[in-house]
Amino acid sequence: MFNSTQYRFAAALFVTSGLTLPLAAESTTFVSPAQNQADASSVDAQSELARFAPQSELREHRIDYEHWDEALEWLVVPMGPSIRETAPRVDPRTGTRRTYGHESRLRLEGNRLAFSYITPDIRQAISDYRADLERVGSELDISSLPRNEQLAYWLNLHNVAMVEALSGEYPMVKPDDRTFGPNETALDDAKLVTVAGVPLSPRDIREGIVYPNWRDPKVIYGFWRGILGGPSIQRLAFNGANVDPLLALSAEDFVNSLRGVERWGGALRVSPIYEEAKRFYFEDSEYLRAHLSQYARDEVRELVSETTEVAYRPLETDLADLSRGEREPSYTNLCVQPPGMNGGQPPVVDVANCATTLTRTNPAIQRLMAERAEKLERARRAGIRTGMVIFGDGRYAEGEAPPEVE
Repeated sequence: MFNSTQYRFAAALFVTSGLTLPLAAESTTFVSPAQNQADASSVDAQSELARFAPQSELREHRIDYEHWDEALEWLVVPMGPSIRETAPRVDPRTGTRRTYGHESRLRLEGNRLAFSYITPDIRQAISDYRADLERVGSELDISSLPRNEQLAYWLNLHNVAMVEALSGEYPMVKPDDRTFGPNETALDDAKLVTVAGVPLSPRDIREGIVYPNWRDPKVIYGFWRGILGGPSIQRLAFNGANVDPLLALSAEDFVNSLRGVERWGGALRVSPIYEEAKRFYFEDSEYLRAHLSQYARDEVRELVSETTEVAYRPLETDLADLSRGEREPSYTNLCVQPPGMNGGQPPVVDVANCATTLTRTNPAIQRLMAERAEKLERARRAGIRTGMVIFGDGRYAEGEAPPEVE
């Protein structure tokens, strides 16, 4: 089990060899002074973000994310691949009309983060690690690293900041219901990190730094949104050696899921994350179709080829945790001995076992895990790979570089 005292998430930096890689209108319309000021602010923001564009002369450095690997292994619960089946209806528990926990038809897709098990000490360790990453990015000049190292850094910083922000506000059902950051705004636009003196939001990192500077659209799958409808958070940190295959695995997972692609009438209905990235990668719908076909299995490939229109589905915005930020009332009464365990007498408080029974899993989580087990069994019977495999150990022969994400 992850121990926040033992692992302080220190971001380590060291020098390696063989990793230097190549870098891949005026208007006369009247504009009001207020609009001029807004435009100037936008230009200033773009200018600040432009400083993070990859340089042509790159330095041979590498960042080690070993401790983030350890944290993700403990915090992330893998749900397995999509089997492209809607999750079953959730019935209320006996004696109540209300259901607790996740009810979304997409609830069995996408990995979950165990927010309900994050203690104050672990949350502080995550905050310390985010600060370490900010310092590394500021002191090192992140834009001078090899391109894969830069990309891994921005993906990890984005996701660490998301985990920190959401854990600080937990429990919640939907991140949309809260405000975040010093600017107290929606999560995507909250200034959660500061690198080289520039405050950055998750949207700044995605649309201001990564999307304009990386041509391969699979980068969109590395950004965790904290919600059911987005790409999964993986149990491995990105690094310069694994960022290419790990993004490809994330792309395959999302494209072949219902939250990524499905049929709606005669249209191909896709996730709104493709709409967000449209101006960077998919201005022509044929580019989107080609991208989807690259990672699609047979069923999705047929959908892409058979449909003529593209529509964007609503985004499923429930928090990607284990219990939907809810706790059933019965969970607070686990010291009570259930009927049948006391010689047929009425339930009584089991004082002797109270300390141990209080640690039992939230029933909403138990239900989700049981549904997950049934889904994985159906996936195995259908011949769908249920695990994640990355070939190689991240080590390369002298003079050999890992595949570069363009």
